[in-house]
This record gives sequence, C-alpha cells and structure tokens, in this order.
Amino acid sequence: MSTPKKIVVVGNGMVGHHFVEQLHNLNSEAKAVEITVLSGESRLAYDRVHLSEYFAGKTADDLAMTSEMVYQQWGINFFLDAKVTHINRELQTVTTAAGVVYNYDKLVLATGSYPFVPPIPGKDQEHSLVYRTIDDLDAISASAKVSKVGVVIGGGLLGLEAANALKQLGLETHVVEFAPQLMAVQIDAGGGKLLKDKIEQLGVQVHTSKATQEIKAGKECRYQLCFSDGEVLETDLILFSAGIRPYDNLAKEFGLEVGERGGIVVNDLCQTSGENIYAIGECALWNNFIFGLVAPGYTMARVVANHIIAGDESSERFTGADMSTKLKLMGVDVGSIGDAHGRTSGCLTYTYENQPLGVYKKMVVSHDESKLLGAVLIGDTSDYDSLLQYMLNGIELPKSPESLILPSAGEKPSLGADALPETATICSCLNVTKGDIIAAIDTGSTTVSAVKSCTKAASGCGGCASLLKNVVDSELAARGVVINTDICEHFAYSRQALFDIIKVQEIKSFTELLAQYGKGKGCEICKPAVGSILASVWNEYVLNPQHVALQDTNDTYLANMQKDGTYSVVPRVPGGEITADKLIAIGQVAKQFGLYTKITGGQRIDLFGARVDQLPLIWQQLIDAGLETGHAYGKSLRTVKSCVGSTWCRYGQQDSVTMAIDLENRYKGLRAPHKIKFAVSGCTRECAEAQSKDIGVIATEKGWNLYVCGNGGMKPRHADLFATDLDSTTLVKYIDRILMFYVKTADRLQRTSVWMENMEGGLDYLKKVVIADELAIADELEEQMARVVDTYQCEWKTTLENPESLKRFRQFVNSDKQDINIQFVEERGQIRPARAEEKLETV
Repeated sequence: MSTPKKIVVVGNGMVGHHFVEQLHNLNSEAKAVEITVLSGESRLAYDRVHLSEYFAGKTADDLAMTSEMVYQQWGINFFLDAKVTHINRELQTVTTAAGVVYNYDKLVLATGSYPFVPPIPGKDQEHSLVYRTIDDLDAISASAKVSKVGVVIGGGLLGLEAANALKQLGLETHVVEFAPQLMAVQIDAGGGKLLKDKIEQLGVQVHTSKATQEIKAGKECRYQLCFSDGEVLETDLILFSAGIRPYDNLAKEFGLEVGERGGIVVNDLCQTSGENIYAIGECALWNNFIFGLVAPGYTMARVVANHIIAGDESSERFTGADMSTKLKLMGVDVGSIGDAHGRTSGCLTYTYENQPLGVYKKMVVSHDESKLLGAVLIGDTSDYDSLLQYMLNGIELPKSPESLILPSAGEKPSLGADALPETATICSCLNVTKGDIIAAIDTGSTTVSAVKSCTKAASGCGGCASLLKNVVDSELAARGVVINTDICEHFAYSRQALFDIIKVQEIKSFTELLAQYGKGKGCEICKPAVGSILASVWNEYVLNPQHVALQDTNDTYLANMQKDGTYSVVPRVPGGEITADKLIAIGQVAKQFGLYTKITGGQRIDLFGARVDQLPLIWQQLIDAGLETGHAYGKSLRTVKSCVGSTWCRYGQQDSVTMAIDLENRYKGLRAPHKIKFAVSGCTRECAEAQSKDIGVIATEKGWNLYVCGNGGMKPRHADLFATDLDSTTLVKYIDRILMFYVKTADRLQRTSVWMENMEGGLDYLKKVVIADELAIADELEEQMARVVDTYQCEWKTTLENPESLKRFRQFVNSDKQDINIQFVEERGQIRPARAEEKLETV
C-alpha cells in the first residue's frame, strides 16, 4: 500500500471543518490521506452563523459542529491552541507558536477572517471589543455587567447582529454607521430606510452618516465618541463591527500571492501561487472577490477535497457563488437577491412599500421584463424562495411580474417544485440541487428525513426545509408513491382522520383509540395530538386520569414552565378590560408570592416566578377574586385584544370592547391544533392590530369586517379579508364555522395561516365552505362549537376542587422541601432568574 498523503489544515472554523468532513467522507474507503487539523482557538469548530444565540441561552456545546470524540473516531489528528506562525514551502512544513513542526504533502489554509477595527484614536481601551468568537462573546458579557450603554460601530449584517447581542444583555444600544444607510452592501436605499425605522422601533438608536474621529473619556459614561460633524455620543461599551479582513498574514509573510486589498489569490481549484497549498473560505480571493458567506466556503472546501483525492481528474471547479441571503435581524426579516441595487444596464424595477405594516419589496428585472435580476425584501420575506429560484435558474417571469410581490394582486403565480430544473439549487449552504435530491430518491430515500440524511440538505441554516419537503413530495407523487401522512408509527392515520374517528366512533380516551385503531404504546407525537383532539371534540377536564398522561408539561401543570423551572400565572382579562378590584387582587398575589409582573402584548398581566407548589395557592386567591385561567399554557384561544372603540374614542365606529369580551368569553374553552389569537379594532386605524391575528375584526359604519389566518411570530403573515360589513350574529356564525373547520382539518401544531396556505383553493375555498356551505357541514360545525361553549370550565377552578389533581402540585414527590436551585436576583425593583454565575452555592 502507498503511504497516505499528509494533509495539514490550518484553521478549524465552519469552512475548515466542512473541508475535513468532506475529505474524511472521500477518504473513508480509499485511505489515501492522513489529516492533521491545527486550530488557533481553544475549541473545535462551532456555528458562527447562529453565534448570537449564545446570548439567548445556547452554550458552546450547543453551537459545536463536531467534537473531539468525533475527530478521534474519524482518525483526525487535531491540536487546539495551535496557531501556525511559519511555513517552509521548500521543506513543506508548518510550525506553530509552540515550536512544533508538521510535515505536509498538501496544505489547506482555512484561516478565515478577523474583525476590522478602524484606526480611530482611542480605540485600544478596555471595554472596546469585537464580535467574532465565543471568547469575544464572553468578554462582551463581562463588560455588559458593568455597563449601561453600548455602541456598535458598523451597521452591516454583523453590526446588527452585534447590536442585537447588546440589547439582549440589557444595554441601551446604539448603532453608528459611516454610510448613509444600514446594510449598504445587501440592500438598496429604500430598504435601508425602512430597516432603520423598524430597528429604531425595537429600541435601538441608529446613527447613519457618522464618522468617528476620536474616542475619549466620557462625562456621563465611560467613553465619548466624537464625530466629524461635531456631535458626540456617550457610551460605556464599544463594539467594533465595521467589516472583516481576510486572515492572510501567513500568505504575505511566506511569499504567496495576495490581492491589493488582501486575500490569498486562488484559481478555480482554490490553489494558491504556492505549490501544494490551497486556500478556502474568507481568506481566499477568487477572481478578485472575497466571499463572506459560509455557502461559498463550503463549495470551495468540496472542490479542494475532490481535487486532493482525485487529482486533476476531478471535474469540479469553483466558479463563484450567489451571494443572496435571507435572515432575521433583531426580529426583522431581510432578504437580498442578486442585483439588489439595480446596477445591470437597462434593468427595470418594481417597488412595493407598505409603511404602516413595515414592508418593503423591490424586484429588479431585465429590460424586456423576462428575467429576474435581483430583489430586496424587508419585513416580509415570504416571497424569497420563489424569487430566488426565478433568478438562479433564469426562469421566465409571468406576464405581470409585479404580481410576485404585490399582496393585492389576487392569486400569485405559483412556482411549484415541478417547474424547477434539476440544476436548481435547493440548499445553498451545502450546494444541494434538485438533481441531487432526485438521485437520493432513486437510491431508496423515500422520506424527507431520509433525503436530508443522504444529501445533508437543510442541515445548514435550515432555511430551505420547506422547499426541500415540496421537492421530495412532488417527486414521490410523480412516481405514484403515496405520500405518508400518518401522524406517527403508532397510528396509520392523519390528524384529520383521527379527528373523524374520535368523533364518529365517540371515542373518549387515548387507551380506547389505541386499542381499536393503533398499535404499541404511543409516543410524544401522538399522545398530545390525540389529547388535543379529545379536548376539542368532548371538552372534558384535561387532568382527568385518562387524559393527564397525554398532556405536555405546560398543560400538566396548567401553567407555562420558564427557563429556571418556575412557572408563569396568567389570569384571563377578556378584551383587556379589568376592574380595579381585580387589578388589586393581582397586585396583592404578586406582592405576597414575590412574583415578577409583566403587561403583555395581548393586554393581560403575566406573573412569573411561581414554584409548582405555589400554583394552587396563587390560583385560589385569583379565583376567589373573580378571575379565571387564561389558557396561556394550552393550544387554545389565548387573547382577544381590543381598542376602546366607540365607547371612548372619537374615531370608533362600533363598540369593539364589548365585541372583544363577547368573543373571548365564547371561545375561551376551545382547544385547537395550535394557539389562537383574536383582535377587535373599533375603526380602520387598527389600534388593536387585528390584521395580524388568526381572527381579526375591524368595525365599519355598517358592521364588522372579518379577517382570517394572520399571525405574528417567526414568520409573520398578514390576515386576509374574509367578509365585509357583517352584523354581529353573522360575524359570530362565520367565526364558529371557521374555527371548527380549522380544528377538524388542520395538521398537528399547524397555525391557521399555514393551514389555509396549504389548503387547496386557499381563501376562496374557505369562503365556499363557510359562507356558501359547499360541503353542507355548516350546521355540524356550529353544533360542535355550541358543545364547546356549553361545556366550558375554568380548569384551575376544577383543579382546586379536586384533591387528587392537587397532589401533582408538589416540587418533589416524596418531600415538601423547595428546590434550592431556583434562585432569583432583584432587577429594576422586581425578581428575575439568577444567572449561573449569580447563584449561591448550595450544599
């Protein structure tokens, strides 16, 4: 056997690790190479794309992309804190700062980039930090503890990520940007203006067109930024995020060709000017361009791995990469595709802006309007996937291209999976095409999870998961394969089928259903799904012995579990209306039990920090005061938000408060596939934000307009206008039918918005079912809702009257002691969970 080639990889970031993974997969049978990884950091590769989640509770282990055990299993030689300081190109060796020498046959430089810190006088001071590594994040956390105000210098993608980190740490946050707009590389001026407005609405102050000339001692804060226009900004913490620079110092020092502005020059095989030396990722300069996204780096890694194993026989070359991106910055959806700035000669643009909703969309098309060249999406990126495929694959645009981004253009031209060519890239992170997915299906992968395992699609950022499922389902359907809609391995039925079985066969328990229609013992998927269906159909007490084992933690304890193991208490406040006596009762409970109080966006008061053993004591006092459960723990109606309407407001057209209270009291016991939120606005000024709710009602001079299937959350959706100028009786009748049709036909954990989008015929079909009664089930739906209304019970009141149910509300089964791990600290006059470093040691 020939001696394996020695491959030395300098750097173990995301791209460096991906190269190791690719090379290992190619080498697993050939045994042609011996891989050595030299990492300059104290840990192996971790996910920098989701680095900001470190401040939201994720640990370094959560972000890790590999482990020492995995590398050992793969036979990888790896060394941490092994910064390379010398390359001997003649002897083909590298030397680390510790003086250790490693021989190589092929050297791969995956050194990445470093944060650019502008040469501002005063920049090198304590609490002047950068945002790049986990160690940087630890330093930021430490500084934030002794700071009140933080400033990020740089308003690009990374700068906004850094600003989000400071805001999560509780600092007053500012962003300072030299350019006249945010994210100037990715989006145009119109999108930049709207993005600035949206971020400022979130409490971050944005300062554009600001050049920092000096950093000096502050008067009220630790430092003072002095701008060229004479203005100053006081801050305690400075976070530099003004772009990145390629880490090319080794190349410069040891004679490899670099670009005028930095970057190790590479060819289509990612080979440098040095024999047997490659460069990949953000340190590599290809065609005078550095790619700052992870997907192009992954492609480079694959090209080099193939070339090392196959030599010049490898046909794969690096030919550039699409720099389109979709992300969420501080909760704001942002999408940038292709020529977002419209720099192509002769191009035309379509622009749509809705300032009240905070939505901006622009399409850049060719001079003949046949091809999409680029796009900008702010506030709503729901069209991103379709637009990206139009651009990447040169697909002919529809006759009216503007219909692709206009919300009022009727049914948008659909771009289904069948319309995509096999060359279409489905997963840009791992460069998985539709053809790759078809090949995986050809070799026996007949489920989405199997295709994902085979191709690695959707295992990067995960943004292509929905498109991947569409492609797989479409291809399987074209082959005559029946798409499996079984809820799980224990029931060969969909959720809708189980709903019909339970209702028609009058099945009252999971045990009975499993015995007649299932197998095995059930699982975490089918148990809560069946529990929800049973509650929707029969509306029995969820903590009855035959139901309690089906509930998740929140339903089991009739409260939402928080991150520290305590629970929240949420009394119902119908329509946001509450008497002074009830307010006092809530305040007295919060004071007696030392709870954190927060007014929510749904016009209720949440009480946080209750131990499980305190819940019955708290609820007894609240119920005695006339309050009842708010069902914040259940997949059920949460709130009906309202404005003050015609009773108080001079613009109000109808009594929105009374309508909101009536609706909340009617539907408060309804269990559903997912949570449901309502709102009622007294006029079109929309103070209650009804058009972002599952059910939205807006008053008119003649009655009520009904909106359906909107939601906020991770993927916001504007509700659709369903019917206009309804009288109150008809309004309630339509809502009854819509909700029960949703409960009957939606999939498990499916929001109303996704339910309608997946329904064949969409809004028009829903109107036919509800208004025209096309299926002749309107009476049945109304009767089912009447049953739910008539059998309503406050689950906490029932629990307090049931000694057996109360037994579960103990911190420990065999002890009355309290959990000493639950500890609080005081902040702004209230409690909050103690962080790990704040907790007192316990014996």
